[in-house]
Amino acid sequence: MCRCRSIRNVASIQWLTHQAEYSNKTFYKTSHPEENNTLFTEVMSEALKRDYCIGEEIGHGRFGVVFRCHSLRSGTPFAVKTIDKRSIAQDSVDYQCINNEAKLMQALSPNMNILQVFDLYEDDDHLHIVTELCASADLFHRITLNRAFTEQEAVAVMVPLMKAIARCHSLCVAHRDVKPDNVLFDERGCLKLADFGSARWFGEGEGMVGVVGTPYYVAPEVVAGKEYGEKVDVWSAGVVLYVMLAGFPPFYGDTAAEVFEAVLRGNLRFPATVFGSVSPAAKDLMRRMVCKDVGRRVTAEQVLRHPWMTVGE
Repeated sequence: MCRCRSIRNVASIQWLTHQAEYSNKTFYKTSHPEENNTLFTEVMSEALKRDYCIGEEIGHGRFGVVFRCHSLRSGTPFAVKTIDKRSIAQDSVDYQCINNEAKLMQALSPNMNILQVFDLYEDDDHLHIVTELCASADLFHRITLNRAFTEQEAVAVMVPLMKAIARCHSLCVAHRDVKPDNVLFDERGCLKLADFGSARWFGEGEGMVGVVGTPYYVAPEVVAGKEYGEKVDVWSAGVVLYVMLAGFPPFYGDTAAEVFEAVLRGNLRFPATVFGSVSPAAKDLMRRMVCKDVGRRVTAEQVLRHPWMTVGE
């Protein structure tokens, strides 16, 4: 086995071993129906069941379960995320995030690269969010299959992803959990940024606080407990780009604490055995996105104007 393949495989295996543990907020990854599906469908509001026929479970996460459904009026397929509010009632941060998620997604719609909310149903104990259906494999699943993307494949993901992030920032919304698991694709292959459970509004000159996100992708200023701005999303997207091209993240460790330490050091490296065939332009963009100095880190709009992103337009 060549050294390049060996390095890539060792790092990829280490990353994949811990990724499932860290990605406990993924809602749309394909999964097998569980025994408690009947319980969830029974508690769904009568108003929801009057409008939609609920199908099989297609995903689950820390806050809820997602089911396939279709409109009884039009037959159009959708997805519905059902959240048990009682399970997070004691955690004020989680409760606020869940209450904000649907509002933020509605404010960002319509946008072809952001998962669209169509209906909301709420009762005392549950919140049901009806969204467009993205049944195709998410970006994380595609990376695990391919391990490393070509630059052409990577730019085809980065352009719509950064358009979605730029749209968020233009409306003063920071996603705060950009990662491959939250990058979905509909049946036409159109990219959709999803899971706004960690997102929040920000004002001009107003910093955000709180350690949110996923270890491999979180920006160092978040880990350090400092105030931070919307550029945390640019850092995370830069890590996503690195993962697509390398097949493993730039910062990793055996535990979440070790990953955080690596993120805080922020030593971005491009091993020649893995990145030898990657263009200087791609590396330049990653250096500008995954930059510890927030003042020097590019904005989402600047990413979209970078030469690597505009090749082939």
